[in-house]
Amino acid sequence: MPNPLTETEIPHLRAALLGWYDAEHRPLPWRQEVSVYRTVVSEFMAQQTQIDTVLPYFERWMRLFPDFAALADAPEEAVMKQWEGLGYYRRARNLHKLAREVAALPELPTTAAQWQELPGIGPYTAAAIASINFADRTAVIDGNVIRVLSRLTADATLWKSSQQAQKQLGPLAQRLLDPERPGDFNQAMMELGAIRCRKARPDCLLCPIRTWCTGHRQGNPEAYPQVQRKATEKVTIERAWIVSEGKLLLERGAADSVRLADMYELPRLATLPEGFAKGDLHFKQQRGISHQRITEQVYHVKPPEKPTLNGHYVWASPTDLQQLTLSGPHRKWIRQHWSA
Repeated sequence: MPNPLTETEIPHLRAALLGWYDAEHRPLPWRQEVSVYRTVVSEFMAQQTQIDTVLPYFERWMRLFPDFAALADAPEEAVMKQWEGLGYYRRARNLHKLAREVAALPELPTTAAQWQELPGIGPYTAAAIASINFADRTAVIDGNVIRVLSRLTADATLWKSSQQAQKQLGPLAQRLLDPERPGDFNQAMMELGAIRCRKARPDCLLCPIRTWCTGHRQGNPEAYPQVQRKATEKVTIERAWIVSEGKLLLERGAADSVRLADMYELPRLATLPEGFAKGDLHFKQQRGISHQRITEQVYHVKPPEKPTLNGHYVWASPTDLQQLTLSGPHRKWIRQHWSA
């Protein structure tokens, strides 16, 4: 891996980056009031989710579950309800499980290695929590940091995955980490990738470390990093729109579902019992999850006179919908297309 940075240059890069961060970082609520719990919740929420989306969820979450003990004591249904709309719902279950384990500990872990032993905590999250709250000298590597480091060194390696890039760039991230302010430096690297060293149209003129950036000097920072992307997979799902006596039929996800365990969505046509008659197309929606491009076709369906349904189905009135936990897209679609 190319590495133009010398031991003499690194202290200057650290100072420039930290000076910029001190003056320019976004006043995010978990930075304005720092605690281990607030850092943990923010890191879980921000995984694969835009910060602007996270902010209202974070504020509401803190009012309802202000610390590990409050979250540990909350029923899972209440936790999932407050996560509704953030997606990747396994994060909420892992956060809930983590809170129960942490609340039972005699004292909080203080190192990244210790945090990584807990449920739902990977290397990146462990490094963020430990460095920000306990000055643990472990560098973070997320997508933003991968982008900054790849451009800084003009590393043209074609990574097979983000995980491979994280592993290979880890030593460089650790070498650059400021030992006196590891938490701030980690946040500065992530902040730089988020608001200056963006994936598209990086703002090099306002970048505090452009002096040391090979990608900038070459004039092609957007060429880095190079990560193989999974081939786009097109998926079509047919669903049923069934209204009877002012109630809409919903299907609950299986308890072992990776994404939607015990959450409600419009029923899939393929899983309905016999006797339901497929009618005209009601509406069609498209969305993307990871490398999948999903088309959901929702059809009017007529139920049999006396439908036989198992416990995975529920007839929901508009009032019931406020209590049930639905996936974000389906709640939105129901609001758009149902005038009960």
